[in-house]
Amino acid sequence: MNQALDELSEILTRTRAQVAKVVIGQTLPVDLSLIAIFTNQHALVEGVPGVAKTLLVKTLAHTLGTQFNRIQFTPDLMPSDIIGTSIFNLQKNEFNFVPGPVFTTFLIADEINRAPSKTQSALLQAMQERQVTVDRTTYDLSPNFTVFATQNPIEFEGTYALPEAQKDRFMLKIRMDVPDRDEELNLAERMLGDDAPESVLNRGSVETVVSESNLPRLRAALNQVLVKPELLAYLVDIIRATRKHDSVLVGAGPRATQALLLASRAHAALNGRDYVTPDDVRGLVQPILEHRVVLRPEFEIEGTEIVAIVRQILERIPVPR
Repeated sequence: MNQALDELSEILTRTRAQVAKVVIGQTLPVDLSLIAIFTNQHALVEGVPGVAKTLLVKTLAHTLGTQFNRIQFTPDLMPSDIIGTSIFNLQKNEFNFVPGPVFTTFLIADEINRAPSKTQSALLQAMQERQVTVDRTTYDLSPNFTVFATQNPIEFEGTYALPEAQKDRFMLKIRMDVPDRDEELNLAERMLGDDAPESVLNRGSVETVVSESNLPRLRAALNQVLVKPELLAYLVDIIRATRKHDSVLVGAGPRATQALLLASRAHAALNGRDYVTPDDVRGLVQPILEHRVVLRPEFEIEGTEIVAIVRQILERIPVPR
């Protein structure tokens, strides 16, 4: 690999090590989170309560040395609570814009599905264009603006489904499962002393690995990761196959193709390679497609899962050599 990719690979390895000081296990979710960050994309993190969803995102923000804000989504949250509002200044006899928490680099949208659709949609322009418009005036956000949204997959009372346009703006859906026995035992042992995950993060034991100003340069290094033409065609055929599957009502759009390409390059760099392999692509298909594909109602009632559809698609399309 060249020097830029070597540096990126080293940064990714060091970031993994720093996150591991706080988050026990969860290797795949950490890697997927890094892929989203280093491709300048957004991620939807899903898991039952207590599996360190918010802790993972907070740790990543500390590790990357970026400014971050956290919004707790609730049913009474309004769009202005996110993007800001104009307040009349009596002294100057004019309206002044007061920025909301969206004006940051790293935004944690905690339990995003607890707010109604009109509040969720306040993030649409911010996520796609990295801008917000208030009272016909457009304000720029940080070019490194990233949203990590969390949601609980099992508790649906008092929640609102994310609109398809909102879900499509998330590059990946990251599933966080409960830890295995050894990891949970490790957590229990750490809770007996001063090494509890939250304590480690709060006392500043997590080092900053890279400055925000260096992120664009490191991301540019991904352009040097080789993707062969036959692998690019394989990637495109996988996404297009979702639009023709018998069980699928709405397949993945072109944004999924872009996401799979970017993620595959980042995954290669994460594993110290300057070229993409079929395994890079195949391993990322599910987190890229899971939240984008809409099943036909009759198949959804029967309990058909996206995982099964992804498996069928991958079996039907020949793997390039």
